[in-house]
Amino acid sequence: MNNADLAALILSPHISEKSTRLADKHRQIVFKVRTDATKKQIRQAVSTMFDVEVESVRTVRIKGKQKSFGGRMGRRNHIKKAYVTLKEGQDLDFLGVQQ
Repeated sequence: MNNADLAALILSPHISEKSTRLADKHRQIVFKVRTDATKKQIRQAVSTMFDVEVESVRTVRIKGKQKSFGGRMGRRNHIKKAYVTLKEGQDLDFLGVQQ
C-alpha cells in the first residue's frame, strides 16, 4: 500500500481517560481505524505517519448501538479501535507540548 492508502486507514486518535492512562502507563496509543484495516496495515501506517517503532497492535470491533431517531429505530455505525504499543523509548505527542 502507498502512503495515501495507509494514512486513510487511521481515522482519528481516541482520546479518553482510559486511553490517557494507557499512554502514560504502558506506552499504548488508541486510534479509531477503518473496519477493514488489518493489524499489519495499522502497524505500517503508524510507523510511517508518526515515525515511531511499533511493538504490537491489538484491535477491538465495537458494534453500533441501536437508537431511536424521531420515533424510528436506527443503528449507529460499527467502529474498530486499535491499541498500538510503542517500543521502549518511543513516544507520540498529539498536542505538541514539550516537557
